[in-house]
Amino acid sequence: MQAGEPVDEILESFIGPLVENAVPEWQTTLDALLELPGIDGPVGYSGGWTALGIRLAVVEPRIAAAGFFAGGYVPSAQREEARQVTIPLLFLLQWDDEGNPRQRALDLFDAFGSKEKTLHANPGGHTGTPWFELEDGCRFLDRHLK
Repeated sequence: MQAGEPVDEILESFIGPLVENAVPEWQTTLDALLELPGIDGPVGYSGGWTALGIRLAVVEPRIAAAGFFAGGYVPSAQREEARQVTIPLLFLLQWDDEGNPRQRALDLFDAFGSKEKTLHANPGGHTGTPWFELEDGCRFLDRHLK
């Protein structure tokens, strides 16, 4: 990537199968958690693995809201699935992320089918997400999961 060479094919072959294998594991985990006393839905997803979050938001009806970090590669299958994501969405973008093209993240945000979607963009590199975004994310999930 740093040399300006295309890496999409390599990342597609690596990330795509990881998403396919991880979704059933997350659903099994969700099943187990929701069986515990005092825990019930609705459920929120928040995480830096946006490709997994997109797939879960599409196939898992118990997820009612999601927070995604734009700092990772999203395979073409999940970029297409983004149109099917209709739950409330908070999307975090580090404006100067060295390894993740800003325009690709903005295009992904545009692709989401959610009527309620919010983009928070902050200056800084990949690991520079400000601490207050955690608080904002918690308020977002709290608002949609009550």
